[in-house]
Amino acid sequence: MIKESKSEKTGSGITGGRADISLKGLRRTFREHVFYTQGCFPLVAGQNDLYMAAAYTVRDLILHRWVVTLQKLGRENIKGVAYLSAEFLLGPHLENNMVNLGIYDAIREAAEAEGIDIQALFDQEAEPGLGNGGLGRLAACYLDSLATLEIPAIGYGIRYEFGIFDQEIKDGWQVEKTDQWLRLGNPWEIVRPEITCYVHFGGRTEHYVDDRGGFRVRWIPHKTVKGVACDTPILGYRVNTCNLLRLWKAEAVESFELEAFNVGDHYRAVFEKIYSENITKVLYPNDAQIQGKELRLEQQYFFVSCALQDMLRIYKLFAWDLSHFADHFAIQLNDTHPAIAVAELMRLLMDENDLDWDSAWDITRNTFGYTNHTLLPEALEKWPVDLFAGLFPRHIEIIYEINRRFLDEVEEKFPGDAGRAARMSLIDESGPRYVRMAHLACVGSHSINGVAELHTRLLKEDVLLDFYELAPEKFSNKTNGVTPRRFMVLSNPGMSGLISETIGDNWIREPEELRKLEGYAQDPAFREAWRRIKFENKQNLARVIGQRTGIEIDPSSIFDIQVKRIHEYKRQHLNVLHIIALYNRIKQDRACDIHPRTFIFGGKAAPGYFLAKRIIKLINSVAEVVNSDPDIAGRLKVVFFPNFNVKNAKFIYPAADLSEQISTAGMEASGTGNMKFCMNGALTIGTLDGANVEIREEVGTENFFLFGLSAEEVIALRKSGYHPMDYYRQDPELRRVIELVGSGHFSRGDRELFKPLLDSLLFQDPFMLFADFAGYLEAQKQVDEAYRDRERWTRMSILNTARMGKFSSDRAIREYCRDIWKVKPVHIELGDMPVDTTLFRIDNDPHP
Repeated sequence: MIKESKSEKTGSGITGGRADISLKGLRRTFREHVFYTQGCFPLVAGQNDLYMAAAYTVRDLILHRWVVTLQKLGRENIKGVAYLSAEFLLGPHLENNMVNLGIYDAIREAAEAEGIDIQALFDQEAEPGLGNGGLGRLAACYLDSLATLEIPAIGYGIRYEFGIFDQEIKDGWQVEKTDQWLRLGNPWEIVRPEITCYVHFGGRTEHYVDDRGGFRVRWIPHKTVKGVACDTPILGYRVNTCNLLRLWKAEAVESFELEAFNVGDHYRAVFEKIYSENITKVLYPNDAQIQGKELRLEQQYFFVSCALQDMLRIYKLFAWDLSHFADHFAIQLNDTHPAIAVAELMRLLMDENDLDWDSAWDITRNTFGYTNHTLLPEALEKWPVDLFAGLFPRHIEIIYEINRRFLDEVEEKFPGDAGRAARMSLIDESGPRYVRMAHLACVGSHSINGVAELHTRLLKEDVLLDFYELAPEKFSNKTNGVTPRRFMVLSNPGMSGLISETIGDNWIREPEELRKLEGYAQDPAFREAWRRIKFENKQNLARVIGQRTGIEIDPSSIFDIQVKRIHEYKRQHLNVLHIIALYNRIKQDRACDIHPRTFIFGGKAAPGYFLAKRIIKLINSVAEVVNSDPDIAGRLKVVFFPNFNVKNAKFIYPAADLSEQISTAGMEASGTGNMKFCMNGALTIGTLDGANVEIREEVGTENFFLFGLSAEEVIALRKSGYHPMDYYRQDPELRRVIELVGSGHFSRGDRELFKPLLDSLLFQDPFMLFADFAGYLEAQKQVDEAYRDRERWTRMSILNTARMGKFSSDRAIREYCRDIWKVKPVHIELGDMPVDTTLFRIDNDPHP
């Protein structure tokens, strides 16, 4: 409840400027929003009313910067970045914006003065359901860094009504619940119903000759959907730059057919509304059925078409010559989801703006850059030609023509190499015909980059070898990074405060300055303070786990954590096999010397991924047995933390002692969770996969627990013939672990429950768990020994944080700006700049 002041009781009213960040000003603005925006008075204001009022109070301060930023950019001839991504895993806004504005303490003080628990407001905010995994979180980190570095940028994506799902665990199984993140409103979003785009699907094309004798194509669509812009301001850290995230929601052009309704056909009256809104209804619809595949392809085209139409609309406001489009927009394709943008920009330039093929192609290739995020063949999207052509008859024509001209280039450089031409073709004709989206992105972009040094090398040597041999100058590496504002300053205020007290706070903007901490690793007082903060973070996580799961864990045990999307290649089940091995050792010898350890898992499995969901069940089944066995009490605990997301991550990363980064070498493109753990002082046990390679180089080999086959060894073993049964027969400990699972010990006697998982390991083991099992156990033994020497472990922890500056998203964005986008910062000063209303002229407004 809000404390009432005397002035309010006497009805004196509330006045004042929204940019006032004094205690008095913040309280006044907050009360105005409770009253005028939420329509409440203190006695009846609920928790969501208070959160919304606090959010609007902070948003007011952001919008001032946003309008001034847009006004400044509109007045200058600058080049900006357009970042196209199917996901933006932003995390909650309120706390992050308070940090970036530098008003965290002021808002907290104002809340206390109002008698409000600020943490309750943070808890009230829903996690935006706009992303799922590392791809979306990377996009969000990059938006943060673009704004912090004062780079003009727009993020374009989809405004999903529902997120992928909320995860619950029932009887050890993942249960998917609808993620209704918008149920109570979104105060950070500004819907722009006046900014719309029309997106077509299906139909046919007509070819004709225009008045000048030129060949033209007209697309006559079967359906048209309206895209409505939904804007979210993205503020940089302690700067005035506020960039734009523009997400698109789908609506019907005509949402209600009155004539059909009046004759009793109520379904047909709303059919267009249902069909249209389904496009942006849910993040990643299950594509096991053809209807799901079609919907995902519609989603991708919908947001890409809206984004490109919007860029052309903005461009034309300034009456610039279209031939210079690439001088004003650098468009980055975040993986293959937006790759259809290549064909769509060609269509818009030729069919809507009358450019010839060569001019349009020159603009297109100079505009796009493509970031590849995977080495898994199944993740390099391809679509059945019949499905693609049915939805996009004009685009398939354009792709065929791009392919014809491209294969002429291939033939010119590699004459007579039919095999190469077939491998590089945009159309896979080795069986049923498919459109290869990664190939389209490669051909239509001037730049192709991987996201870790190993990943980029493997792209050049294997996945995209043919494209590298054709145009090696296109390829570069841009190792991923994460924002220290979200994952250190906000998530770990105790550690961040200690660092700032010790070396100053400039590291928040220049993370390479964390290197100054290295000398303090030898300071006993600093190490003691570091340990104290880590222990407090572990206590906090233990409290949350107790509340969420009912499991009590010991903060003095090793917190061994693996949180990420559940997938066989990420090898959560290898972690489980180690737990069972420890369990067996204790059961066989209760005096065996094992330091107490708590194993914490988190992550979601795709709804249709059978084995991944079985891995979650295995984790929880092992937890049920281990946690209830009196012989194991005080030595091992196993926890599955449900519904892992950005909001929950703030409890997890700061509390970790050990970070599990154990994917099969050569499978993970980069990973970013590995970086977040290290930034918070966790040590890594991992393979030479993704960015682990560079992390190990930075932190020092002595501060990283390495095990497993290298990427080259994995490839060689596959070629020579990998037989997991050989490892099973030769390793008695592995055999005991597998036999115990197969006996039904962890499944209440049910021998069939985990048989599919065991059969996969015994007869296929596609991700080589058995080959890495012995090495993994040996590395875990080294972890146990190192942790017992608390001074050594603390030094290693400090050095991990001190040497993580390279893995800031700021460094990554600087490299993109320098090498790919060719864009420069634009400094924004607030001053007393008035709002120039001419910048908000609506097209066709008779009175601009």
